[in-house]
Amino acid sequence: MTTNNNNEGRNMMESDFDILYEDNHLLGIVKPVNIPTQGDASGDPDLLSLLKEDIKERYQKPGNVYLGLVHRLDRPVGGAMIFAKTSKAASRLSESVRSRSFDKTYLAIVHGTPLKQQGRLTNTLLKNERTNTVSVVTKGTTGGKEAILDYEVIGTAAGDNLTLIRVTLLTGRPHQIRVQLSHIGCPLYGDQKYGQAFNKPGQQIALWSLYVGFPHPVSKEQIHITSLPPDEAPWSLWSRQTYKELARQL
Repeated sequence: MTTNNNNEGRNMMESDFDILYEDNHLLGIVKPVNIPTQGDASGDPDLLSLLKEDIKERYQKPGNVYLGLVHRLDRPVGGAMIFAKTSKAASRLSESVRSRSFDKTYLAIVHGTPLKQQGRLTNTLLKNERTNTVSVVTKGTTGGKEAILDYEVIGTAAGDNLTLIRVTLLTGRPHQIRVQLSHIGCPLYGDQKYGQAFNKPGQQIALWSLYVGFPHPVSKEQIHITSLPPDEAPWSLWSRQTYKELARQL
């Protein structure tokens, strides 16, 4: 079993990013919040381009640097994320995603508490490209895609009416966690798009990529990378030990 913080083969020059795992085939990092994963209409600096430049500088590589995007995190979301450093690795990781051997676990803080302590949510989601919003629609709707996630309630902060939830994604749809939890009456803390009635402008969305696990595209060893949420509100409503224990369970 291979875990995070394996930096074998890294150049001695420091990266501008918190690196969780790196070898000749893969790069695992902590995605900072509020940076788009790849270029978008905003024109803001995007993570993929910044990482390519980071690799180019650390390894003094001439020409263009290849870095494959295997999965995405929404702009306001931070945490563990993996990239492919070769086209072969990208292809094999994409196959892992399709075969559901690519595991993704998130932590979310929501308003209210789900009726059940744990369960599976299955919905059909439809994305409006014009408004960049996603909605739950009737199964069979043209353009709709099935979205499945499992969730478990970890704890509640009764005075704040907030609940910490662990989410395991079984599909990877845009805004999936945000939309599906909002649909059951538990919008994410800070989510202005799908929980505007509950949140105040300027609040940071409380959704964090805790864990990514998958078979290494070359060695086939099981790779695990984890990242704990920041020690700040609203995450600080729960102890660091709680998050460490949740990471250890994966």
